[in-house]
Amino acid sequence: MALLSDRQREELHKSMLEYLHSNNFTAAYNALQEDTGTEYTPDPKTKYAGLLEKKWTSVIRLQKKIMDLETRNASLQEELSLAPSKRAAMQSDWVPRAPAAHVLTGHRLSVTRVAFHPQYSVLASASEDATVKIWDWETGEFERTLKGHQRAVLDVEFDHKGHLLVTCSADLFIKIWDSQNEWKNTKTLAGHDHSVSSARFMPGDQFIVSASRDRTIRVFDVASTHLVRTILGHNDWVRCVVPSDDGRLLASASNDHTARITDPLTGESKMELRGHDNVVEVVCFAPVAAYAAIRELAGIPHTDRSKRPGAYVATGSRDKTIKLWDAQSGSLLKHLAGHDNWIRALVFHPSGKLLLSASDDKTIRVWELSTGRCMKTVEAHGHFITSLAWGRQPAASGSASRPNGTDTAARPDEPEKVVNVVATASVDQKIKIWLP
Repeated sequence: MALLSDRQREELHKSMLEYLHSNNFTAAYNALQEDTGTEYTPDPKTKYAGLLEKKWTSVIRLQKKIMDLETRNASLQEELSLAPSKRAAMQSDWVPRAPAAHVLTGHRLSVTRVAFHPQYSVLASASEDATVKIWDWETGEFERTLKGHQRAVLDVEFDHKGHLLVTCSADLFIKIWDSQNEWKNTKTLAGHDHSVSSARFMPGDQFIVSASRDRTIRVFDVASTHLVRTILGHNDWVRCVVPSDDGRLLASASNDHTARITDPLTGESKMELRGHDNVVEVVCFAPVAAYAAIRELAGIPHTDRSKRPGAYVATGSRDKTIKLWDAQSGSLLKHLAGHDNWIRALVFHPSGKLLLSASDDKTIRVWELSTGRCMKTVEAHGHFITSLAWGRQPAASGSASRPNGTDTAARPDEPEKVVNVVATASVDQKIKIWLP
């Protein structure tokens, strides 16, 4: 039984003849024309010009895609074969693995930051193209573009309920967007004298803390938009600022090669963390769940069982290293080396056992906190990675559950199922979604 119809066979022969002619394989061209009896006059303007090459490269791409899908399918089949208890354990300890589930494209310049909605399958991305884009990370679909900033948008974050989104920009402004009202820009905060590189909601969502190239950290009241406090201390560009889980401390990172721990109520500098040899790009507080592993790593006696938020921080620098610190004493606990370029992002695993980092070396690395060992490296992007975010949402919060939509919550008698998801962003203008 013939695999090709008469028409398909004729098109194949003509494509082959065009290929042979264009590459000056005259003898082969004449032989094929004589053997097939195909009448064909070579013409670079016909649909047959380059058709054979296009079909060949398409097949190669499809084969690669099939191999990636087969690898992912085999991994999922392996998980399904496990007992439910083992699957739950794998889910809780899950870390990103290639290939990414979705690649989101649409930004015209580098993507600077990504942030997950705390309840729904919504992801916000900020870019140097002066826009913020909203995506459904579950399906990989683009939803809308938020325009309002005049220059690069450098940070983005949702409040703790997901009702508001804060962005900050090189245009000196901080903007608040209402996710429950068509994502309208409802408020604009002014006060910084240079690019605003970081903006975060404080616990309780009544205040926003920001950091800027003007060397200051500023606290704004969300309701009134008034500037509440200006905090000095760093003597160069403040790259990043984050509050502790209880809001009693701020951690900041700067071009001055230091990180600082500050009291947001008084502006008093509690501790200076000095040890990096270059710009400190990122700082983050360790969650209480990570304390046991950090103490094991640092050899801190088990008698110390404090669960006060803000006890430990991690920093990432252009000196290619990650450092873990005691935020109370300022002592360096551990130095993690392995990346080949600037460290741009850090996030603690929800289990408290791991630390994830992203770098200009285009990789995500997974560090075991109790040993300080790099246990996994993921080749994630084709260019510098600028942002790394971890999301944990109830499994019921799918694409049907949206801001302004109906929440399909789990029944009270059912244990809450959690979906882990990681997003990365890059100078390659892509956002990647990593799912179990």
